[in-house]
Amino acid sequence: MTSTPPALSALLADLKLLTDLESPSTDPAAVQRVMDLVEGWARDLGAETHALGGGTRVFRFGVQPGAADKAAEKPVLVLTHADTVWPHGTLEEMPWRVDGDRLHGPGTYDMKAGIVGLFHALRALNGEWPRGGITVLLSPDEEIGSPSSREHIERAAHDSRVALVVEPPVADTHALKTGRKGTGSYVLTFTGVASHAGNKPEEGASAITAAAQATLELQALASPQDGTTLSVGLIRGGSAVNVIPAHAALEIDLRVSTLAEAERVDAAVHAWKPRDARVTVEVTGGLNRPPFERGEGTLALYEQARAVAQALGFDLTHAVVGGGSDGNFTAPIIPTLDGLGAPGDGAHAQHEHVRLDRWPDHVRLLTELLRRV
Repeated sequence: MTSTPPALSALLADLKLLTDLESPSTDPAAVQRVMDLVEGWARDLGAETHALGGGTRVFRFGVQPGAADKAAEKPVLVLTHADTVWPHGTLEEMPWRVDGDRLHGPGTYDMKAGIVGLFHALRALNGEWPRGGITVLLSPDEEIGSPSSREHIERAAHDSRVALVVEPPVADTHALKTGRKGTGSYVLTFTGVASHAGNKPEEGASAITAAAQATLELQALASPQDGTTLSVGLIRGGSAVNVIPAHAALEIDLRVSTLAEAERVDAAVHAWKPRDARVTVEVTGGLNRPPFERGEGTLALYEQARAVAQALGFDLTHAVVGGGSDGNFTAPIIPTLDGLGAPGDGAHAQHEHVRLDRWPDHVRLLTELLRRV
């Protein structure tokens, strides 16, 4: 192998810069400050940089004009995001700290360490880009479903030959991700007829009763053997305890392993009707991220990565996980390998941390994979 382990002190210094810039998805200006810093790193490496609609940034390294028209010359797409789930002020409650082989801090594991590792890998390539070059897409809104960046991600996938995602690997096992469940959500809004609960209950049509029936019947659509989960996580309704409720609503979280399962559930949710014909129901929502189904191209990418890891002296495994990423948008279009960021644990949790004893090896893995893919 030609790469040498990156200096941990240099990785930490860059990660500290990004972590100190709190960047909740709900504050686009704060997210753009992180992007400005990262764009500076890209320019230092000679990248052609572009700001797209909605705040997405694209950095191109060695990509030739017209390459998207020739499959053999298409670039490698690398996906990352600058936003985090943590609100402003979290650093005061969860300060940056090193505890043995763990670096703690909000947004470090998911996924600012992934950004830092990527740019250290790009520096290590020293301008020796893979065939077709590299396109890095930096999203501002991955943590809230990528509403503004999805179209840019899918367009970039069509213009690329493979996608690498620097989200963190699986906690504990440090496995790469060769599949992810698709994610969706629904809101069902019920409108019934209000009446006095004591005097004339028969004149009322309970929206809450309909919502309760829907909860039980729609959750029965789950199919664990097929990787389909459906959960009613929020339910609300009513105006007073002595009033037959005229209004109610519930919210559903959906996870699916295949598009066929998504279509089955979607049809059933939209077809559901209250037993009391006086109650109406409005359904909004659907699939947000399509399932990242494990395909032959993705497995071939994983085998490349596994061979690199073995040459570097460590073992690598792979897994399908329940959470979504921007890789869900590229996987239906091109081979996609996820989990190439920093090892650790605690995404979206108080114990979020990066494993410092493993991080440099995973940066080397990314470097050599970019060199060879």
